[in-house]
Amino acid sequence: MEKRNDKAKYALCVENRDCEDLEKRKIYHVLPDEEAQKEGYLRVLDESGEDYLYPASYFILIQLPVEAQEALRITA
Repeated sequence: MEKRNDKAKYALCVENRDCEDLEKRKIYHVLPDEEAQKEGYLRVLDESGEDYLYPASYFILIQLPVEAQEALRITA
C-alpha cells in the first residue's frame, strides 16, 4: 500500500506568464490559504523559503507519495 500525506499539497507549474520566478514543469509546495483560494490564487513556497500568491490557473494540484515529499524537503 502506498503511503500518502494528504495534508501536504503540491502543485505542478504549467504556466509562468508575467512571473519570471516560476519555472514551468517544476513542483512547488502549496501552503493553505482559504482567502487566496476564494480569489483564485495559490500561496506557493519558492526556493528562497518565501511564499507568494500566484494565479491558481498556473498550477495543477498533485498528490505525491510520502517518499517523494520527503525527497523534495531534503533538496529544498
